[in-house]
Amino acid sequence: MQQHDLLDEIRRRRTFAIISHPDAGKTTLTEKLLLYGGAIRLAGSVKSRRAQKHAVSDWMEIEKQRGISVTSSVLQFNYDGYCINILDTPGHQDFSEDTYRTLMAADSAVMVIDCAKGVEEQTKKLFHVCKMRGIPIFTFINKLDRAGKDPFELMEEIEKVLGIKSYPMNWPIGTDGNFKGVYNRKKRQIELFSEGNHGQSQVTTMVGDVTDDKLKGLLGQDLHKQLMEEIELLDMAGDDFNIHEILTGELTPIFFGSAMTNFGVQPFLESFLRITNPPSPRNSNQGEIDPETENFTGFIFKIQANMNPTHRDRIAFLRICSGKFTKGMQVNHVQENKKVRLSQPQQFMAQDRVVVEEAYAGDIIGIHDPGIFRIGDTLCENQDKIVYEGIPVFAPEHFAKIYAKNSMKRKQFLKGISQLAEEGAIQVFKRPNIGVEELIVGVVGALQFEVLEYRLQNEYGVVINMQQLPYRYIRWVEMKDFDPENFGVTMDTLIVEDEDEKPVLLFQNEWSIERVKERNPKAILKEISRR
Repeated sequence: MQQHDLLDEIRRRRTFAIISHPDAGKTTLTEKLLLYGGAIRLAGSVKSRRAQKHAVSDWMEIEKQRGISVTSSVLQFNYDGYCINILDTPGHQDFSEDTYRTLMAADSAVMVIDCAKGVEEQTKKLFHVCKMRGIPIFTFINKLDRAGKDPFELMEEIEKVLGIKSYPMNWPIGTDGNFKGVYNRKKRQIELFSEGNHGQSQVTTMVGDVTDDKLKGLLGQDLHKQLMEEIELLDMAGDDFNIHEILTGELTPIFFGSAMTNFGVQPFLESFLRITNPPSPRNSNQGEIDPETENFTGFIFKIQANMNPTHRDRIAFLRICSGKFTKGMQVNHVQENKKVRLSQPQQFMAQDRVVVEEAYAGDIIGIHDPGIFRIGDTLCENQDKIVYEGIPVFAPEHFAKIYAKNSMKRKQFLKGISQLAEEGAIQVFKRPNIGVEELIVGVVGALQFEVLEYRLQNEYGVVINMQQLPYRYIRWVEMKDFDPENFGVTMDTLIVEDEDEKPVLLFQNEWSIERVKERNPKAILKEISRR
């Protein structure tokens, strides 16, 4: 392949994650982006899941039953010369660890906010992971077809609660349930809202100059006057548009719209593609790796077992960081120091899969995992032993002891626990010197226990007993010559080991954390570990 062809392919890639609090409309926005990209012909309202029409990005059986997104899915489509990879993440807060890891594979993030609710708790957590990475963050303020907060109040909330400057790319007209459209600040034109066909297909939008008498008449004198005053206020007192600050995650462009009715989706997509960058360099043990180098490299950020229950398969999701991938190529599995042939690569449209012949930096592909990969593993074409920066392991907040009800099923039980831990769906801990007779499972959200129980029974044939534990906080211990026998802890603190045999402390309250710090001044307690 010619070098200029490689560069062209990489430079047209855009890879981003969509994040939000539950019910802000993230899955709906994802669907509508696919609609405009021609990947689907008709968008089904998310509410129609009750009629067994599930969102295109939800595929696990439990997701369909409960109407929530449990796992991240990867969706690829083309639009206007760009090749777009969307990482659609679980909205439900109990599945946020999957989202945290997925954000490590994205080059930018789209934050969806409900105009009536503003910045919600889960949005804050996910935003801070994006901030930690310094990636561009675009904001889509959704549900403008319903009554919502004052847009100035929403801007102030984003800036104060999240600590990021903002620049509205458009401005809503009528936010008290009387939504008329938006003012496009770049084009200096009004784009009128039309409910049309309930968001099932693309919408046509009537546009015109802000001084157009016809549009003035359609808006009404009061709304037009209010709009002109708000535009003036924005231009005088608001933050300036600054492309450098956007690309370094210091300023978020804001777009107002309605994903359910499609209004504002296409202008958002086009503006996003124009502003955001192609794949960016990634940190490794050899410094930053340029995505445009010919050497193929990538890292695994997610593992999913049993995506197809009839095949009992196991897929590792690989973010390509540099060069070109070709089906059947042989690569180095750096952590295991082994050669691996990637012969069954796949790309996804939710539950639909396509065998991929080639892929480029920025793309996400699924590779068959016979049980050799772990989250954070690096694959590379040459012998350089490149190792990408480890993926953080975030702190679980709920803990339980678990046992197989039937001791004859112990082998299947341990296999299931091991595979679900490798996926990152759970974290597994054990007491030092006790072995695997007593396993403690940690999860970010309590609903994960329900998924754990469901999947062990349905995928591995194991029914479990579960005993909830009172611990709420976890800290990884960094200390030379750690000795659990002589480490000073409080009565209600438990010393355990993680899967890599690193020492870990489980606490019931923050008071105990402070006492342990005082008693062990040489120990560093960390909320995040790295694989």
